[in-house]
Amino acid sequence: MLKREQENQRGQISMVDAEGLVPKDHLLRKIDAAIDFSAIYEMVEELYCKDNGRMSIDPVVLFKMVLIQHLYGLPSLRRTASEVEVNVAYRWFLGYSLTEETPHFSTLSYNFRHRFTTETVDKIFEWVLDEISEAGYLTPNAVFIDGTHIKANANTKKKIQTEVPTAAKRYASELMEEINLDREEHGKKPFDDDDSDDTPTPPKKKRDNTSKKKLARRKKAAKLKKVTKSVTDPESGMFVKGDHKRQFAYEAHTACDKNGYILGTVITPGNVHDSVAFDDIYEEVIEKFPETETVVADSAYKTPHICKKVFEDGRVLSTAYKRPMTKKGGHEWWKYVYDEHFDCVLCPEYQPLKYSTTNRDGYREYKSDPTVCRNCPTRELCTSSRDCVKTVTRHIWKDYEELADDARYTPEYQELYKKRKETIERVFADAKEKHAMRYTHYRGLAQVQNWVKLKFAAMNLKKFAKRKWRDSVHSAFCLFFQPFSCLFHKMLKKALSA
Repeated sequence: MLKREQENQRGQISMVDAEGLVPKDHLLRKIDAAIDFSAIYEMVEELYCKDNGRMSIDPVVLFKMVLIQHLYGLPSLRRTASEVEVNVAYRWFLGYSLTEETPHFSTLSYNFRHRFTTETVDKIFEWVLDEISEAGYLTPNAVFIDGTHIKANANTKKKIQTEVPTAAKRYASELMEEINLDREEHGKKPFDDDDSDDTPTPPKKKRDNTSKKKLARRKKAAKLKKVTKSVTDPESGMFVKGDHKRQFAYEAHTACDKNGYILGTVITPGNVHDSVAFDDIYEEVIEKFPETETVVADSAYKTPHICKKVFEDGRVLSTAYKRPMTKKGGHEWWKYVYDEHFDCVLCPEYQPLKYSTTNRDGYREYKSDPTVCRNCPTRELCTSSRDCVKTVTRHIWKDYEELADDARYTPEYQELYKKRKETIERVFADAKEKHAMRYTHYRGLAQVQNWVKLKFAAMNLKKFAKRKWRDSVHSAFCLFFQPFSCLFHKMLKKALSA
């Protein structure tokens, strides 16, 4: 219950200004001092008409309102608009007085859904990144890449089962060329069928055995797979979390530098593996920062294609140990040694497994001699084949994986990999705990992409403003105390000489 004095103070009239009510070290003050928002006018100039229609709301104000939403982790634009009405610091940041009417949330929502395109959002993200780069705060010589899931705005009970064709690998043509070269080197006939035809027509007349094999392989290539799709948000993907929990989600594949500045991001459905989306995020970052020397990623990215791509570009892939998938209770994987000189594999009993063929997946198959394996004392630990044949596979790009393994034992790259928890993992933790990126209210890949990029732009701007403010305070401190420091050193030198 309020006292009489407090009740009287409710209607008290005072002469105040918003400038004096905002603390000097407030985050929005640091951001306002760190960057010039007038650059936004050039980005959105073509989206506005100069001589028709009623007066529009300042686009800088609209962007600043969305920036406030992502900086403080507000769940929606409606909540942001209501917070701006009553928060003095927000009003000061937008340039509104204490009594001036602020923009309605519907105006804000309409502009960021219909007027400001994906290209506009990309420009804003790149603009913030360019400002950080010009200040000399970016260190893209080592790039940290990982992905995190974002819960989609989709009901897990409203779903359907559908069949979609299996997606072809982006590097399929490159892989097939090297497979055929490898087969020719070993005296094997190259694969001459065209797998691009996923829907072959049945033969009108009797064909030879080769044609039948081709047709069978084409039918296999056109095989459909069953996927679970959401009815409310079909562009999301079913993500299996743990053993039992399933949810529709998106995944943000993100790259950052060692200081935690986000360099780029690519959004995919939640059921897309990290290694599949690697090419997109890698090419986006390398195009902007060709000076990158090292790519740091976890074991999910340790695939033959990724290793080959990174090392052929003249860069190094620093990754973690990936446990080989071997037979339980059998010989350890490292007991099967590949002999490069003789192109064979030595088994634990020192018997050679000779080259047999190179399959369509890019793996060389090395098979044992069944007459030797039948009398082997450790055959049960090696193979359970009725033909007494042990098969060991080795990818044609395995040499690049071994280069990644060699880098893993280097102290320099070991230290870089340890920084993952301080960089990309910290970025995801901050985004979810402080900036409300754990789930999204938006639907559709394009809308979620824009939402995530604006959030990452806000996080970059926050980090940049804090550091720039800290550096300016430090320089002012040094400038003030430098004369006293020189005087102290002179007095000390005089005392020591006496």
